[in-house]
Amino acid sequence: MERILVSACLMGRRVRYDGGAKTSSDERLTAWRREGRLVAFCPEVQGGLPVPRPAAEIEGGAGGAAVLDGRARVLAADGSDVTAEFLAGARAALAAARDAGARLAVLKEGSPSCGTLAVYDGTFTGRRAAGRGVTTALLERHGIRVFGEDHVEEAAACLDALESSGEAGSAFLPGPG
Repeated sequence: MERILVSACLMGRRVRYDGGAKTSSDERLTAWRREGRLVAFCPEVQGGLPVPRPAAEIEGGAGGAAVLDGRARVLAADGSDVTAEFLAGARAALAAARDAGARLAVLKEGSPSCGTLAVYDGTFTGRRAAGRGVTTALLERHGIRVFGEDHVEEAAACLDALESSGEAGSAFLPGPG
């Protein structure tokens, strides 16, 4: 059975910066949870950040790849540099995915860790910039397909393709189109 890494906040865990959750009501996630497929994980907490904590954004909206490459930092609203914690959390998420054999993930959109299409632009004004979070960028560099919580249907298609291929551990992961 294929396992799926999922943002812990989507599973109702109160791990977000503000101490809240963003519990998903998606029926597929609920079914996958019942089947025991989901590996709930919060890279920010696993990277050493407390709950609650100041909001954090990638400077300049540069995206997770820039952070991984040392070209951008993750800064908290109080001005502190939390790049090391975000990098540690991303590495822990990759290790958790590998340990579980997960080849796909469903993560929280907009997060500086988990964003798949957009992250906040680093100004703490609510504006978004196209890009991926730090964890998403690292997972994708290692062949794990990442989908935002609004793209569970595409994740399900990917899961179906993985399971029908019968290729356990294959590096090829079909995309949404």
